[in-house]
Amino acid sequence: MYVIRRLAILSREVLLSLENICKTYDMGEVKVEALKDTSLDIYRGELIVILGPSGSGKTTLLNIVGGMDRPTAGKVFYQGKNITEFRDRELTLYRRREVGFIFQLYNLMSSLTARENVELAAELVKKPLPADQMLASVGLEDRMDHFPSQLSGGEQQRVAIARAVAKNPGLLLGDEPTGALDYETGIQILALLREINTSYGTTIIIITHNIAIAEMADRVVRLRSGEIVEDRENSKPLPAERIVW
Repeated sequence: MYVIRRLAILSREVLLSLENICKTYDMGEVKVEALKDTSLDIYRGELIVILGPSGSGKTTLLNIVGGMDRPTAGKVFYQGKNITEFRDRELTLYRRREVGFIFQLYNLMSSLTARENVELAAELVKKPLPADQMLASVGLEDRMDHFPSQLSGGEQQRVAIARAVAKNPGLLLGDEPTGALDYETGIQILALLREINTSYGTTIIIITHNIAIAEMADRVVRLRSGEIVEDRENSKPLPAERIVW
């Protein structure tokens, strides 16, 4: 599977493309340019890390890619379809069927067990992966019937990952997925994301301010003040277990 994923990257098969994206927020008398004429191609099967400090525009970029926000100007294409022209219902279906989200603070339903949280997401798509299988793949085969309050932070993040992957998405988005975790648990989560990328060929975008995480990426994009200031390939990604911060 790793070879297949690498071949997809090397063939430069574009999954998602941003063309001249601008995003301006109107804050009363002040206009904030979160993104400025940003263009970026995301290739099928790659794991890409987007770096930047707070206010650099990385979260805005992720929200636009995930269909949670619309750009002020520019176009976003997913598998050749211009999602910036989608109506609200079409954009909702895009989020449900094509995109998996992993948030820093997990966003699990507290009244549902781990299994039920994953099953709820799986019900949104036509060809989901089995909830039990996904929870077992993240090492939670013995914790499926536990509620979020009975799980550690790392376990809750694993449930969130299983929930996202159960949708069998083409695109998996991680918003500071290790930000609320201790170092050892964070490394385990990063290793798990790479395993998902390798096993399922899932395209993964991680946004973070943690420079060390970039060492595991196939490609690194750096944002500053709403603009891409670096876009480089990493010819020798490190295993997550070798990353230190």
